[in-house]
Amino acid sequence: MTQEPVLSRRTLLRRSMRAAALTAGAVLALPVRAAAPRSLALVHTHTGERIELAYASGPAYDPGALAALNHFLRDHYSGEVGTIDPTLFDQLHRVQLAVGVSRPFEVISGYRCPATNDRLRTSRGGGVARGSLHLQGRAIDVRLTGVPVAQLRDAALALRAGGVGFYPRERFVHLDTGRVRTW
Repeated sequence: MTQEPVLSRRTLLRRSMRAAALTAGAVLALPVRAAAPRSLALVHTHTGERIELAYASGPAYDPGALAALNHFLRDHYSGEVGTIDPTLFDQLHRVQLAVGVSRPFEVISGYRCPATNDRLRTSRGGGVARGSLHLQGRAIDVRLTGVPVAQLRDAALALRAGGVGFYPRERFVHLDTGRVRTW
């Protein structure tokens, strides 16, 4: 009679981590335009507003939902509404699937008009980019209650869908639809 080999704790942990990584990879590899409706829940940290809606189903985005999201993510200083890149919503949706948490994203910043961006750039010690993708509706700064910002960053990086900025002191992650890069 042969005995089964006894696995060390290290080997068991390594295999568990490998299985978890493969599972996470499968979630991240899901097609962005799957047939199921894609939805988001957001709360704005500056306005206190909340929104929860399905913004797309299959390959089609819902124009009414996109208009509502554009308004929700308006420049909270000026009230100016920009047009948000819908693939940014897909990034948020996929990050949420990857971390496995269904709570609303807390939005720190969405669209910014040029005057607001200039004011923030000159008043924040250079922490705001002159050509920020927030100006084009292609960037968002978020956190997710119950999820460490490092975990949120890692999930966003795994997507390789755009830029990911990590701001641990301020407790948020920047996501954008620009080229893949990190800071």
